[in-house]
Amino acid sequence: MNADEDAWEQGSAVRVVPPVQPRKLAKVPFVEMADGRLQGVVSSGSDIARVYVSSITAGTHGFNCSTNNNRPCGGLGASSPCKHLRALVDEAVLQYGRGRVARYLQIETGEDEPLINGLEGTRESAPAAVVFSRFLRHLAYLELPGTTEPLAEMHWFPSAKAAL
Repeated sequence: MNADEDAWEQGSAVRVVPPVQPRKLAKVPFVEMADGRLQGVVSSGSDIARVYVSSITAGTHGFNCSTNNNRPCGGLGASSPCKHLRALVDEAVLQYGRGRVARYLQIETGEDEPLINGLEGTRESAPAAVVFSRFLRHLAYLELPGTTEPLAEMHWFPSAKAAL
């Protein structure tokens, strides 16, 4: 282990992987590949106070889109994704790269074809509250000043030295 890795393990910050390309944070402020889904928060195109929690399950391509208080998206069909899901996939490609998103979701399309065209799933329920809560937690961490000191709420994580 080198000195940089040792110093990193002692801090309370996580290395941030920069996006592959610049993203439109106003449209899709939160996107992640987690819990077996591509999921995130997408802003409404018509109401500045409304956001949608959108997700696509890896492998099955089951998809869902609803407001943060579980009202279904009006543009979501039984077998066709809405504009929020399209925006989510587009922003995920900018964040993680086309190849990584395609592998994660297990989508096969032509190189010039949009990934959303490779979805073969149908509408399914998904935990919108969990994703929205993670988004809010993400925002809270962004408001904290930068520090190398431990965060009180994360003090229970074992350190590398304690494990030795």
